[in-house]
Amino acid sequence: MFKKILIANRGEIALRIIRTAREMGVKTVVVYSTADEKSLPVLLADESVCVGPPASTDSYLKVQNVISAALMTGAEAIHPGYGFLAENPDFAEMCRDHGIVFIGPTPESMRELGSKAGGREIAAASSVPTVPGTGVLADTAAALAAARDIGYPVLLKASAGGGGRGQKVIRSDEEMQKGFSQAQEEARLYFGDPAIIMEKFLEEFRHVEVQVMGDGEGHVIHIGERDCSIQRRNQKLIEEAPSTLPDDLRQEILAAGVRLAKHVNYAGAGTLEFIVDRAGNYYFMEMNTRIQVEHCVSEMISGLDFVRLQLQIAAGEGLHLQQEDIQLQGHAIECRINAEDPDKDFRPAAGKIEDVHFAGGPKTRVDSHVYSGYSIPPHYDSLIGKLIVHDDSRAQAIARMKRALGETVIQGPKTTIPLYIRIMDNPFYQQGAVLTNFLKTRMQM
Repeated sequence: MFKKILIANRGEIALRIIRTAREMGVKTVVVYSTADEKSLPVLLADESVCVGPPASTDSYLKVQNVISAALMTGAEAIHPGYGFLAENPDFAEMCRDHGIVFIGPTPESMRELGSKAGGREIAAASSVPTVPGTGVLADTAAALAAARDIGYPVLLKASAGGGGRGQKVIRSDEEMQKGFSQAQEEARLYFGDPAIIMEKFLEEFRHVEVQVMGDGEGHVIHIGERDCSIQRRNQKLIEEAPSTLPDDLRQEILAAGVRLAKHVNYAGAGTLEFIVDRAGNYYFMEMNTRIQVEHCVSEMISGLDFVRLQLQIAAGEGLHLQQEDIQLQGHAIECRINAEDPDKDFRPAAGKIEDVHFAGGPKTRVDSHVYSGYSIPPHYDSLIGKLIVHDDSRAQAIARMKRALGETVIQGPKTTIPLYIRIMDNPFYQQGAVLTNFLKTRMQM
């Protein structure tokens, strides 16, 4: 096992990794921008290194600064968390070139799976269904021709994108004339790559994802699936495990996820994202080659520590779990508590947290990096923390989440907590009738 790792991230995921590493006797170094100097990960890590000013392009995304911090502190490995450099194959390759272990898949796997275009090709080779769509589109003329062939509405997606960013729904030739170049520019801005693919846009569907672990030598297992259908602007708000899909459909999707991951000899933690339409047809969207924000709900129903598994695999200890070892129990729900105002189209509400009290009690977990007096920087995402509950059934988990939300007090910025309480009370949600347009069609947002 490693003696020391560097965490190339911030916020709650950096703190999450620190906690598991400490339990394993592994020392941690965390990099930070000047905006995060007083954050909990910086205060709690064994060492910390400032890598630049607040802008992520000048700090967390500054590859040479992160690599230099690892070399300077003697870190043997780098855990990228999620976001920032987590799915950057060039960064993973640079780690390898400098004798640093990248805690994640190989650069080769990341390149194969990292683009949505490449993911579609691998899915086809693995006999996993995909939404009707295209590879990378050369220009507006090619996009117009493809859209007419597929049929409007269509979805333009940044090939290198993730996290719901870099997506644009197009409903006509007129919208395509303007929208394609805008999509390219957004893709370049967010991901440094203007490549755009197109898919048929499905108006109503569930977002279901399969959690896998692989050893890089062909052994891959799944750790169940999650439903992530409650979203705003294609970004997740509430996640739960397991989904409410019929069991035969669930098993088909789980098998498809494992099949695709085995095709590339996947190593470490990964998530395969699927959409499921009302008729029960499922389609592969993309694979996220990293740990997910919502990994916590899968940990709660499996009793596993995914960060520990990541470290063990990266350190060469292998994956000793077999599929039959995975025993999933009960139901878990996660609410992402964001500093946003849901009544004003989720406007970000960065600022000082005057006071905070998180819920406790049986099977109630909070992953958060904030504390009373902490100021949320305006430079990054608005996530304050994640509230996760677990119980024997979905109905009991909903009741526990409602209780836990009611106990959580955050004074200062507006948060998404009031919205989540309303969702827990919503009869459609309680029945499991969740689709990605839930807020628009069931909550009158």
